[in-house]
Amino acid sequence: MDLLARRLLFVTGKGGVGKTTVAAALAQLSAISGRSTLVCEMDAKGSLAAAFDHRPFDFTPRQVMPGLSGMAMNTEDSLREYLRLFVRIPLVARIGPLARTFDFVADAAPGVKEVLSVGKLAYEVRERHYDLVVVDAEASGHIVGQITAPRAIAELVHVGLIREQTQWMNDLLEDPAVTGVVVVTTPEEMPVTETIELIGRLRSQTRVALSAIVANRVLPELFGRRDEEAFARLGEEPARQVLRDAVGDQVDAVLDAARLLVARRRGGAEHLERLASELAGGPPVLFVPELFTRTTGPRAVQQVAEALAAELDIEGGAAGVAS
Repeated sequence: MDLLARRLLFVTGKGGVGKTTVAAALAQLSAISGRSTLVCEMDAKGSLAAAFDHRPFDFTPRQVMPGLSGMAMNTEDSLREYLRLFVRIPLVARIGPLARTFDFVADAAPGVKEVLSVGKLAYEVRERHYDLVVVDAEASGHIVGQITAPRAIAELVHVGLIREQTQWMNDLLEDPAVTGVVVVTTPEEMPVTETIELIGRLRSQTRVALSAIVANRVLPELFGRRDEEAFARLGEEPARQVLRDAVGDQVDAVLDAARLLVARRRGGAEHLERLASELAGGPPVLFVPELFTRTTGPRAVQQVAEALAAELDIEGGAAGVAS
């Protein structure tokens, strides 16, 4: 199934792997492909807005580009909207005491704030305000608790409004044609290990589909087999001295850097092979190359979107992103 044909995508991953840039790139690619798209930042740190070189998002969606709006999650605003839409409390003045009561209840009952956050996103999907909602979600250590919060509440409350509200959320979250999780990783030992652990928890503790893995910052293959043999000979004396005489002593730094890059590339490939074996025919792995430049900001988002368009085989997608 086309990744972007879903209506709600949670993008997660270990801190520092490029989760926010990938979420921004998927949202941008979706909008360029003609889908009305909302991208939401869950931790409200401002990184997602910065990825678009936009002023900080707030709870009210703001247009980032044609077809794409951005927002930042705020549980108090989400509670305010919930009370207005479903409990029919029209006066803002009455919400203040309720919000304080809510804070008390939420602190005493884990999962309540998560339900309000996920519920807001599910509501946007249910009402079809957008074709796709992309979530720059919590890091991999917290995403399972976030997306299973409605299920946990539903198992505690069997009748009434809360039960009804969590049921339709679960119906959306647990439909693989509607909702998916995208896990971002890098070809390094710790991110891959954490990704494998997260895949296990998603499969054993949730009913939400794992839709794709994004392997970010994959180093290019510098040499073919014959090139590598020639490179090895150039690194040895007397060939190395010939190069020094021709271009100067800096040739040593260039050769050492190339050797390091080759070693990192091979190490990364081994980690990704370990990940692929764990997936065992599961969701696709989408490869995004090392950018060798800033990893944040509009230019990085555009380059990652181009790479994802090619990986997803979106006709005209890469050209659209580049234009």
